[in-house]
Amino acid sequence: MRSVDRVEGALLLDGTGELVVAAGSAQTRHRLIGAYQGIVLAQAQRMAGRHALGGVRYMLWRHGGGTVIVRPLTDGYYLVVSVGPEGDVARGLHHSADVQERLNEALAR
Repeated sequence: MRSVDRVEGALLLDGTGELVVAAGSAQTRHRLIGAYQGIVLAQAQRMAGRHALGGVRYMLWRHGGGTVIVRPLTDGYYLVVSVGPEGDVARGLHHSADVQERLNEALAR
């Protein structure tokens, strides 16, 4: 994720919203955003399952302070990437997909 301009932080969280690993900004706000995103992700996954919509590959939120990319992982873990307002969101999506794949492989071991 370092190659993406203006990534403020990347968090790996477990299914309960507990921080496993953090990179980038250590601001408490990033942890709170990460925990909240886990709640939203779980609800989106339940809704997708209930209505046979397929799996959630990622979620994206744009706001005045930037963009948040959330990617579900194996065993309830999830990745949250915060991109600043001038950041390259498309590149962030691309690279976070690669990270998602590598983390899923590591978690499966």
